[in-house]
Amino acid sequence: MGFAYGLMVIGVYLTFRVLDFPDLTVDGSLPLGAAVSAVAITAGYSPVVSIFMAACAGFIAGAVTGILNTKFKILHLLASILTMIALYSINLRVMGRPNITLLGQDTVVDWFVRVTGLPSYISTPLLFGLICLVTVVLLIWFLHTEIGLAFLATGNNMQMITSQGVNTDTFIICGVGLSNAMAAITGALVAQNQGAADVNMGVGTIVAGLASVIIGETVFGDKTISRALIAALLGSVLYRVAIALALGLKLGSFSITPSDLNLITALLVIVALIMPKIKQKIIAARSK
Repeated sequence: MGFAYGLMVIGVYLTFRVLDFPDLTVDGSLPLGAAVSAVAITAGYSPVVSIFMAACAGFIAGAVTGILNTKFKILHLLASILTMIALYSINLRVMGRPNITLLGQDTVVDWFVRVTGLPSYISTPLLFGLICLVTVVLLIWFLHTEIGLAFLATGNNMQMITSQGVNTDTFIICGVGLSNAMAAITGALVAQNQGAADVNMGVGTIVAGLASVIIGETVFGDKTISRALIAALLGSVLYRVAIALALGLKLGSFSITPSDLNLITALLVIVALIMPKIKQKIIAARSK
């Protein structure tokens, strides 16, 4: 699950850390990707084509948020909330009902199991891990190109890059679109893995994404863009491991249930944010 949601986490990193654009659209674009992929597969399209269709739908959703912010001057946070709310109704319209089952339908997960000959508990994380690895490598390459550097500068120093004649609006629209395309691909992969798409499967996505990014940065560091991208991906895995460990925790008659996940996530984020400051204080105290 950490690798399955890894693309979404990398997308969240691009908007929050690279573009400095707080984007809540992913809560709606992830189930949008699942809905588009599920409908396409049940209509007879290839599972791979359905993922491409999901990515296009996610990009459009993110681009709408970017356009609302850049062209209509709506605050980025409010623009993303408006798009996220609209996507709930759109997702219901796409599926025609609250959920769609994919039982009996061929998916990329089934295809990879047949190709590798490995059991699903090995082939599925391997497939999602390979997809995330390829994505990270391509992003690292892109962000070291001239356009990629302009993309980084848009979030780091917008006034400077604007003075160089760069249209920052285009970079913001495309960047937020790319982030949501990755979230939509995650939704498509999760739906194909779980065998169903649900309109509520995106609830809490942004919180999980932020938690993964912060945990990754705290544990692995973010001194370079390459290291930060890898840290975000590994942070997604650590987040899912922490959730699994928490759900298995029992103290006498007390046990943690799935309804406590939001509380656990909030505590993980708090700990991840506090740890660097505690580290600095310890290092400062030792140096005296």
